[in-house]
Amino acid sequence: MRVTKEPEVRKQEILDTALKLFGENGYEKTSITDIAKAIGVAQGLCYRYFPSKEALFDRAIEQYADVLVEQFVSSEKDNHKTLRQIIEDMPFTTEERDTKYYSVFHGAENKKFHDQLSLKVCEKLVPLVEKLLQRAKQKGEVQIDDVQTAAMFCVYGQLGILLADDLTQEEKSRRIREFLLFALHL
Repeated sequence: MRVTKEPEVRKQEILDTALKLFGENGYEKTSITDIAKAIGVAQGLCYRYFPSKEALFDRAIEQYADVLVEQFVSSEKDNHKTLRQIIEDMPFTTEERDTKYYSVFHGAENKKFHDQLSLKVCEKLVPLVEKLLQRAKQKGEVQIDDVQTAAMFCVYGQLGILLADDLTQEEKSRRIREFLLFALHL
């Protein structure tokens, strides 16, 4: 019996199944056919929503980046906190191990995917950080002429530390916070 679902529900079901299979079998060993079989639909239905496995994976990166960035949005909305308070309170351990995304982006064989995710998160964070820096500038907390460049540096400049395998999460957080406070003269 054919089961009809709303397009967004079906699209998310395909995406969730793909993530599960990517996590279990790896991206390279998972095909659109495997995803369709796991859901119990025709392969063509998967292609209706995602023209390729790469497009499906790109959407997964986009979706997970949105989940991670959402944790920082409250900082941008809170006008009462100083920039220093925001930096001191900002989360660095934003990923939970039991999510549908974690095994896909953090498996040893998936480092390339994690790096892609990191860049996508940075891309999404820059406008948020730019707003925070602009607000801090207007309040007189920082003296920055080029807010856009400062925002890019604050966000992308963390990648080397965040991707370092030889540092603990606590050490990464400490180093990033200390450097941001120093660089922004806070």
